[in-house]
Amino acid sequence: MNRTAWIRTAFRVLMALFYFGAGVLHVKAPSGFVAITPDWVPFPHQVVLFTGIAEVAGAIGLCIPRFQRAAGVGLALYALCVWPANFNHALNDIIIGGQDLGWAYHGPRLAFQPVLIWLALWVGNVTDWPFAKRVD
Repeated sequence: MNRTAWIRTAFRVLMALFYFGAGVLHVKAPSGFVAITPDWVPFPHQVVLFTGIAEVAGAIGLCIPRFQRAAGVGLALYALCVWPANFNHALNDIIIGGQDLGWAYHGPRLAFQPVLIWLALWVGNVTDWPFAKRVD
């Protein structure tokens, strides 16, 4: 296994663990996620439950070679779709569990979302960018 493949595999495992854990939290402790869900989202409790299930399914999919591409696309779309909740959290300064996270958290969190979207596609073998060798 070459270095890039090894790094991709390591990040795939890390991303799967992250999304599995986040999915379990969405299902077991949804109140914080419901609190940051924008008002225009219908049925916020059910949406948060569904997103938790989607995260767990995506995490499992990343670990099964046959489903890695689909899981990568699904998790990238998921990260794009939940981005408004992150903006809502930041712009409306929503306090969760008595904690105000402030812009030291929200700024990097919002800026990292496109990286998270790309990372899901990369670890899911959907894209090789920017590591693909150019053929002239």
